[in-house]
Amino acid sequence: MRSPAVRMFHRLEGLFCVYKPAGVHWKLLRDTIETNLLKGVNDTPAPPLTHEVRFLPNPNNQPKASGGLMLRPVSVPVLSKHPLVTGPEFQHLKVGVGHRLDASSSGVLVLAVGNGNKILNDLYGIRTTRDYTLEGEFGMATHDFTHTGRVVERSTYDHITREKMESVLAMLEGANQKALRMYSSVDMNSQEAYELAVKGLLGPDGKSVPILTGLRCIRFQPPHFTLEVQCLNETQKYLRKVVHEIGLELRSTAACKGVRRTRDGYFTLQDALTHNHWSAADILQAVQKYRSKKNKKKSSRTLTDKAMLQTSEETLAVSQENKADKEETPTEVQCN
Repeated sequence: MRSPAVRMFHRLEGLFCVYKPAGVHWKLLRDTIETNLLKGVNDTPAPPLTHEVRFLPNPNNQPKASGGLMLRPVSVPVLSKHPLVTGPEFQHLKVGVGHRLDASSSGVLVLAVGNGNKILNDLYGIRTTRDYTLEGEFGMATHDFTHTGRVVERSTYDHITREKMESVLAMLEGANQKALRMYSSVDMNSQEAYELAVKGLLGPDGKSVPILTGLRCIRFQPPHFTLEVQCLNETQKYLRKVVHEIGLELRSTAACKGVRRTRDGYFTLQDALTHNHWSAADILQAVQKYRSKKNKKKSSRTLTDKAMLQTSEETLAVSQENKADKEETPTEVQCN
């Protein structure tokens, strides 16, 4: 029979996401999650101790003249199974990390517990995009493309308009769409390519250069601006470089003030647990929420497939009936 701690651990196995604050390394975040999970699992109520029967002297009876002792059977707990003797049931939990964020970035970070690491590998085997918001500032360029880096150049930005900004973004997006078609092994004129594009799964096979599948400006208040980006195979350093290159295309300079991931595959900011909710109970609730969402998607997909199959069968039946009617219709023969 499994103990309550083991049952708690199996319920925790799965995927969830947290919100990583800027300035915190992902390893420190993972270690904090592991510590909280270990504490939550080991704090589950221990099962009652097993008992064994022992024969102990009866203190109420005097020994007989022959020198024998009167013994009585007594049920006593097996102290070798006591938690103070055995120690915590779980000494280590494996928490895996999905697409990582560097220390200065923030946003959605997907984690996995136990067998959830296998699901994590399968999840990232498919071509799912990630969304980011990039905060930029015109007027300066730094050695590492961040606003805190060493300034290597300053420039004016009064000539930059939103229309020019949109034109540069459209040019960059077109170039990346061309790269997407080049690195994809699917024929762009095929039905398969259309279906993958509808599902948002059209992309390169395996590793490739970073590709921006979407790019738009959602705030333009010079010198500050905010971009919304959808991408594949990216790094946060590459995204900061994109902000720098946009500044150069606008005949100015720009530095990145912040990188925040707002979506990683199926996980969004609404699913992310903040620092105050990194307890085992909150993580368990998040894992179960992901499981229920995944099951709903499977059931809806199954219903859709059944409906399509039923429609195909009905279409085939109608065509066969029409064919039979044509065969049964007598042919009129004209006699001269």
